[in-house]
Amino acid sequence: MPTITETYSLGLQVELDEIDSELKKLWAQSEGATTRASLVNLAVYSEVPGSLDKNTQLIAKIAENHACRAIVIGADCKAKTNRVEAWISAHCHVSRTGSQQICSEQISFLLEGPCTSLLPSIVFSHLDSDLPFYLWWQGEFREPMDPQLWAWVDRVIYDSQAWKDFPEQMRLVESAQKEAKQRIVLCDLNWTRLDKVRFALAQFFDHPTSHHHFAKMKNARIDFAPGFRSTAVLFAGWLAAQLNWRVEKATRNDAIQFVDSSGRKIDIELRERPGEPIGQIVLNSREVEFVVARAKCGDLLEVSRGKPDEKRMPQLMPAGSNDPVSLMSEELMRGGPHHVYLHAVNCVRELL
Repeated sequence: MPTITETYSLGLQVELDEIDSELKKLWAQSEGATTRASLVNLAVYSEVPGSLDKNTQLIAKIAENHACRAIVIGADCKAKTNRVEAWISAHCHVSRTGSQQICSEQISFLLEGPCTSLLPSIVFSHLDSDLPFYLWWQGEFREPMDPQLWAWVDRVIYDSQAWKDFPEQMRLVESAQKEAKQRIVLCDLNWTRLDKVRFALAQFFDHPTSHHHFAKMKNARIDFAPGFRSTAVLFAGWLAAQLNWRVEKATRNDAIQFVDSSGRKIDIELRERPGEPIGQIVLNSREVEFVVARAKCGDLLEVSRGKPDEKRMPQLMPAGSNDPVSLMSEELMRGGPHHVYLHAVNCVRELL
């Protein structure tokens, strides 16, 4: 008989046609001691070997703050024979009042063979139909983008940081969005990584009296960690979208030149340095240098402004975290479309 635990096991292996009945047994066993909770359907798809165990651990942590029905799918599309295995489990944590356990259920699938054809039926048959459907797609998309699947998705979550061909991947995602008649909201965890540094830089210009600097920007520098160049380019795209700049020219590795609406050129240097995905941002107007830098101690940002040669007392602000649980938790707290993200992408799409 299944039991509700706080371990990261896949749980009880079940036959496909017994999933619903075994879930009922799972909750019947714990009646009175636990409360089943779910706010969204969250499906996680990966083709990486061993992803079922890894993603089960991630879901267990995510479910502590975001109750969901989780559908975790590990796929091996290169297998020569068709096979499907399934497991059920529950992730529980004690409520804030300490009186009861709050639990989210997980259904796990291992698909082998030409499994993309099985994905829609696997997902659809196990959704809680009253809840929105979020699909976390790990890895790269590929054709064909099954319209039957995408027509049901409310938000597709992906991470463009490791994409080898950003324009092609965005084309596939946008084709799925078009098939779904614009129903899908595109959620890029590479954009989520920038939340805190974007907020830290934007706060310099909260007051209208600082807006005169926009027309005086000369150059900028963005330090990024190895493997996170696309994150830095996305940040540059955000600056361009907000300030109405367009790309004038770019080198593939270390510089982008923008031009503003008056024809004035602004150079952005991209520097690879060990450390956090975005280590430091320096933005220079003719009068003031604006700096957002990762603090050496703790998950904080040091934020300062002033003349380049003067001593400053930096302000400390939250820096956020790059781990997938934190990024997903940030994304699951959001609602509505990501218009600012799309504007940033469109400014630098060919540079990513």
